[in-house]
Amino acid sequence: MIDIPNNKQLILFDGVCNLCNSSVLYVIKRDKNENFLFAPLQSDIGKTIINKFNIDTEETDSILLYNPKKDKLTYKSTAALFVASQLRFPTNLLSIFLIVPGFIRNWVYTYIAKHRYKWYGKKESCMIPTPELKSKFLT
Repeated sequence: MIDIPNNKQLILFDGVCNLCNSSVLYVIKRDKNENFLFAPLQSDIGKTIINKFNIDTEETDSILLYNPKKDKLTYKSTAALFVASQLRFPTNLLSIFLIVPGFIRNWVYTYIAKHRYKWYGKKESCMIPTPELKSKFLT
């Protein structure tokens, strides 16, 4: 069972990736309407959603955006741009890139994802949110 309020969306991210953790903190800072909750892909809820949507984690190494109201999962560049579209100006302007065909956007996304550990490093374990951010994270 996936227990997420219908007025929220869940961002699943690689909890050991420094780039991913920085991106989560970036979103939290700019999520003025508090649209998003967060969970590492490695968490129980992350594994539940991966199994529910039959995601091959070897094939899809990506941010996942789960919308419980629509019971829909988006990933890679589409997920990142949907998130950006709901953030404050000027970040929301990035959603203009949704007009670029997905195969082009995802090629760039996949290239960055493939090199993220080499370029940005990785942690030994998932990020532990500070007490003031704990309410935004699901496990």
